[in-house]
Amino acid sequence: MPQKRIHLNAFSMNCVSHIQHGLWTRPDTRQLEFNRLEPWIELAQLLEKGGFDALFLADVIGTYDNYRGSAETSIAEAMQIPVNDPMMLIPAMAHATEHLGFAFTSSVLQALPFTFARQASTLDHLTQGRLAWNVVTSYLPNAGTNLGYDGLPPHDERYARAEEYLDVTYKLWEGSWEDDAVLSDTARGIYADPAKIHPINHSGKYYQVAGPHLCEPSPQRTPLLFQAGSSDRGREFAAKHAECVFIYASLRNLRDTTSIIEDIRARAVRQGRQGEDILFFQGVTPVVGGTEAEAKAKEAEYIEQGSVEGGIAHMSGTIGVDLGVIDLDVPLDSLEINAMQGIIKGLIDSAPDKSLTFRDLVRKRSSGRFLTGTPEQIADTFEAWHEAGVDGFNIVYAVTPGTFADFIDGVVPVLRRRGLVQSEYTPGTLREKIFGRKLLPESHAAAAYRRG
Repeated sequence: MPQKRIHLNAFSMNCVSHIQHGLWTRPDTRQLEFNRLEPWIELAQLLEKGGFDALFLADVIGTYDNYRGSAETSIAEAMQIPVNDPMMLIPAMAHATEHLGFAFTSSVLQALPFTFARQASTLDHLTQGRLAWNVVTSYLPNAGTNLGYDGLPPHDERYARAEEYLDVTYKLWEGSWEDDAVLSDTARGIYADPAKIHPINHSGKYYQVAGPHLCEPSPQRTPLLFQAGSSDRGREFAAKHAECVFIYASLRNLRDTTSIIEDIRARAVRQGRQGEDILFFQGVTPVVGGTEAEAKAKEAEYIEQGSVEGGIAHMSGTIGVDLGVIDLDVPLDSLEINAMQGIIKGLIDSAPDKSLTFRDLVRKRSSGRFLTGTPEQIADTFEAWHEAGVDGFNIVYAVTPGTFADFIDGVVPVLRRRGLVQSEYTPGTLREKIFGRKLLPESHAAAAYRRG
């Protein structure tokens, strides 16, 4: 396994406004160019220059439409709508780079597992093994109604469906074609040995799939697996399947992050895996300045220009509660919180200063994702988190590509001098670069479907 280091991913989305809402209006960001290939190719090349492991592409398949009872705010704010398919970007960016990996989000609800397995194998071939899949089960009700379900399936049912979905894809990726099935024998005119290509004959509660897989084995067979579920069921799912887990906990409380890491690793060991088979990535928006004052001035601009309405619409959809019932400009200690739903009450209770308004609270939560300072100060924090057990970071942009460029120009050289991030890439697939192996280990659930 390669020497332990800090892993770096860039976190983005094929849309106008991803996480830090309202900043798409600034002149120093290219968010309005999301429909064009050039900014994405230039971003991929910039990230490879900075030694990033991967570009992590988020996605949703529905609108955030519960804030004040409609999607009106989300649409007006371009809050993850419009949003284009992330998979479509990958071949062009892969062609323009040599080492950068590409993680994309796809819900188990949005495509049949047979179709998805074929798409993923195709991308793994085209990228020469640089593909990762962020497995999600969806949380927006509009996603369910868009895909023909009677609303969004219940939480536990979505995970039950996900378990079977992965069983099907593992059977297709790992078991349908034997390692030596492809002959490419031009003398005899035989491309593949039929005796070494097998149907999977899956018959389950949600899926009936005969097989065989239509793609020959790709470099990784199964793409590198990401997951970000935080519920008890999500953690158990991650412990069984994930190789990389994305955490977006508060930067102010390292203990919360380390407790999640310890819990999921313990669950993985109980399932027969090694704890180090899973890496954990903390989400963070670095705001870099030549001096601390310069960095803080930049952060103040971002907070001032950020959209509270966009942030609340996003938060409402994420937690499944309409926060539009709250008067944004009334001090928290004047709100009738006893009549509010538990989630809202918990948000208000989390603020020690009850003279703040809910608008102030939302701004503080947004700025709480910022890590602001000089390159050395930010590197110090990364190093401390790494020593506490965080394996890497998903860099979330405020402006793009500026957030990434500032981090690469300022912080990466400091981390490289400390020997904490890579200066050159390891040869091979994305899994080889990160874990030192091309395929999933024998302790992983997918290995049970291999032949021979």
